[in-house]
Amino acid sequence: MSKKYYYVSFLIFSLCLISQLGLAQAKMLSKGDVAPVFTAKASLAGKDFSFSLKQALAKGPVVVYFYPSAYTGGCDAEAHEFAEQKDKFTAAGATIIGVSGDDIQRLNTFSADPDYCAGKFIVASDAEGKIAETYGLVMSQPKLGMKDIRGAELNHGFIPRTTYVIGKDGKIIAVFSSTTDHISAVQHVEKSLAVVKAL
Repeated sequence: MSKKYYYVSFLIFSLCLISQLGLAQAKMLSKGDVAPVFTAKASLAGKDFSFSLKQALAKGPVVVYFYPSAYTGGCDAEAHEFAEQKDKFTAAGATIIGVSGDDIQRLNTFSADPDYCAGKFIVASDAEGKIAETYGLVMSQPKLGMKDIRGAELNHGFIPRTTYVIGKDGKIIAVFSSTTDHISAVQHVEKSLAVVKAL
């Protein structure tokens, strides 16, 4: 066989391997997987700071919930419910952190808003979707002209609503996805709380 044949065969094999690796990287993490640690610009009660998942896990389990955007229907309901149930999560030793593509300025407002986060838990900015990507979640492209409930333009991509409950050992205990499990935003809170209370 010619060298050209071997070269083409090798090229096709390489492209297939790269494609398979890409698919593997895009696969959503599941129960039993080690949760990628991250640091991010975050806000609590309107004040921004640097959040470290590694430091949070040293204190106990962490609920990392990805959501599309602050000041949109389902996300607002989810944030409100997390705020309402915050004391129960704290009693179970768990930290709550919401992650979205919102910039830190929007999150400072959202985190302090008494109707939603109410200053009770942390929300973090993943503007480029890099944190979400490590969890196997793909951020959508921004949609031109889309606005939030306040009439402000939404110029960032959306991360699919997905919640990870992570144990103190750094392993994922449970995953809830609105895309695959077809559950409501509020059910993410209910199911997460049930898991951490059972630990």
